[in-house]
Amino acid sequence: TNNMEMPATQVALLYKYRWRVELFFKWIKQHLKIKSFWGTTETAVRIQIYSAITAYCMVAIVEHDLKLHRSTYEVLRILSASLLDKTPIKELFTKEPEYVADDGQLTLNFI
Repeated sequence: TNNMEMPATQVALLYKYRWRVELFFKWIKQHLKIKSFWGTTETAVRIQIYSAITAYCMVAIVEHDLKLHRSTYEVLRILSASLLDKTPIKELFTKEPEYVADDGQLTLNFI
C-alpha cells in the first residue's frame, strides 16, 4: 500500500481479508463450476452465486442422505443427465450407467 499513515497491523489485516476473498472465488470456480458471471450488477452476481450454492447444497444433501460414497461432481453429473427422466433418485444411483451411441449421438442410459 502507499498509505504510510495506516498502521502495519491494519495493512496486514486488509491483506488477510483480501486473501479470504481470493480463496472464496477459487472455491466457487472449483466446486460450483462458475467460470464467468452472466450479469455485471451486484444483484446478478449474487443471484448466480446463491443459485449455484443452493444447487450444490441440494446435491450434497442427496449424496449424504442416500449414502452414495461418490463425489459431489459425479452425483451432479448423474442428476443433470437425468433431469427429464422420471426414474426415482435412488434407482439412478443403484444402476450402472451405459453409454450408447445411437445414430452418431452418444446417450447415457441406466441399465
